[in-house]
Amino acid sequence: MCAKMPGEFKKRYPNTRLILDCTEIFAETPSSLLLQSQLYSSYESNTTLKGLIGISPHGAITFVSSLYTGAISDKEITRCSGILDLVEAGDSVMADKGFDIEDLLREKNVSLNLPPFLESRSLFSATEVQQTKMIAKVRIHVERAIRRIKEYHIFDSDVPLSMLGSINQLYTVACLLTNFQGPLILNGAKVH
Repeated sequence: MCAKMPGEFKKRYPNTRLILDCTEIFAETPSSLLLQSQLYSSYESNTTLKGLIGISPHGAITFVSSLYTGAISDKEITRCSGILDLVEAGDSVMADKGFDIEDLLREKNVSLNLPPFLESRSLFSATEVQQTKMIAKVRIHVERAIRRIKEYHIFDSDVPLSMLGSINQLYTVACLLTNFQGPLILNGAKVH
């Protein structure tokens, strides 16, 4: 896995299989209060559909989950999406600090690289600051991949509830089409 990996990953995170992040697209607000509560995302303060995206260290989108209701947590979407069936013992997954999935990955003998948490302290140590910078430098590529998906402008308006039956197919195609735009990362340097 390591031989053709970008330099930053090869040097610091050679077992990285995936970089994970979630994205949300706005959905029409239903009249049903129950459905509203299921679709409501506290992060976006709106009704949304939420999907899990996984990219390889090279920046290609290699995993696209189905869309779930916006109220789902990152941990629950990771559990339900099928991604855990695809990682192998010895792999490493990188994510943002909101992904409380270490216990799910530990069951598969997979490690998790997250930026450090402040918890009850007011400052990071010098080592933690450096670690945060290193992870952020390589984890940012998943956010860039998500931005490419949204640049198609297919999801600029709220998804009508009448499209809930087919939105997953449209979303998946938009995600995978980004792989044909050229690399996000070229010889360790990001591409714009």
